[in-house]
Amino acid sequence: YIRADQKLNASISSSGCSDQADQQVVFLEHVVVRVLIVHPRRGDLEISLISPSGTRSQLLAQRLFDNSNEGFRNWEFMTVHCWGERAEGTWTLEISDSPSQLRNPEVLGKLKEWTLILHGTAEHPYQSQGSQHSRSRMLEIPTAGKELKNPDSVPGAPEHEEEEEEEYNGPCHPECGDQGCDRPDADHCLNCIHFSLGSLKTGRTCVSHCPLGYFEDVEARRCRRCHRGCEKCVGRGPNECRSCRRGLYFYSKESTCVETCPSGFFHDDGQRRCQKCHENCLTCLRDADRCTTCKDGFSLAGMTCVPECANGTFFNLEEMKCSPCHISCSTCTGPGLEECIQCAPDYLQQEWHCVRTCGPGYYRGEAVGFTQKMCRKCEEHCLSCQSPGTSCTQCKDGYSLVSRTCIVNATCNNADEVFCEMVKSNRLCEKKLFRQFCCRTCLMTAG
Repeated sequence: YIRADQKLNASISSSGCSDQADQQVVFLEHVVVRVLIVHPRRGDLEISLISPSGTRSQLLAQRLFDNSNEGFRNWEFMTVHCWGERAEGTWTLEISDSPSQLRNPEVLGKLKEWTLILHGTAEHPYQSQGSQHSRSRMLEIPTAGKELKNPDSVPGAPEHEEEEEEEYNGPCHPECGDQGCDRPDADHCLNCIHFSLGSLKTGRTCVSHCPLGYFEDVEARRCRRCHRGCEKCVGRGPNECRSCRRGLYFYSKESTCVETCPSGFFHDDGQRRCQKCHENCLTCLRDADRCTTCKDGFSLAGMTCVPECANGTFFNLEEMKCSPCHISCSTCTGPGLEECIQCAPDYLQQEWHCVRTCGPGYYRGEAVGFTQKMCRKCEEHCLSCQSPGTSCTQCKDGYSLVSRTCIVNATCNNADEVFCEMVKSNRLCEKKLFRQFCCRTCLMTAG
């Protein structure tokens, strides 16, 4: 396992294929490492290879913007830093994990498999005399009209003929250009008809069209990588996108990919684009006409921005114009009596409508924090009152007025004279203790 802030070392001992004479590699030209790594954020990994001679090659550096959790599935990394060194010995792969963001510490990376591929020769690459010529070196030396002979050969002795590399003469992939190929696959073309995808480090292949995340450089016949976040683009810049990767939205005004759409636009999750709100909306939600705030000169009616109308009028959505409120309203949401927001001068607000005088069961008063005059509700069962509390002057039918309070008639039965005297002498009515006995009949009998 690859643990955070620790180094994982894995070693392989190589004999340079000394048991296979035709494949033996004694001296190195370049080395390829193929790895299978699972990891929650591969951009935090750094990979180095240490040769038997102690040469350290950095195969992979940390990448701040690589958030992929796919790891490396049979990825190949190449180095030429150990050119000319001996292949035999112990090779060490060193992997470091340095978290650049907060991660779940329980989810660890793992090196499942790695393979070392050595490329080189059986002869020393610096040797330039006699039989020490390498095959690759011999093929680089031009010959004119005759075979290259060993300069140290003795006259009359049989000459040693160097074995020439067999040239591929088979068919090429359809995407290969006029220079041919070394093998039949698209990644063995010497040049391409349409576009070349990849690099020397990762390997190049010929394609007819560049994949998502790349744009077609027609002049160079290359697939160039788009700016990060772009799915399709016409250049490398952040303002040359044409569509975006998952989780981002295309903002067509600036041809960029953004996480959050600017004011006046909403997220269209279906098309992954920033779509423009209605012209009257300052912000909107999931649809151009679902406004959440309005521009100056407009007000919100439900989720629609309508022109602000003068006092005494409202915006009529059916007629699409300002129409007059009810005569009792100063501002309103509709033409009805009960659609007032504020009342007109000389009107009082009672419940949900405006009146000139308070109705039965209400008294004229004020509400804290409001300039609007209001009709406040009297005490229960009171038909007319002058202020809150026990200030009733008239009761509803079935109730009697006792000490400015309404008492139900069912409790006003003729009481015993002695009992009424006790109620009166102890001032039980004034103390509001036994209010049910403080009815008109008892008070009259008591005095």
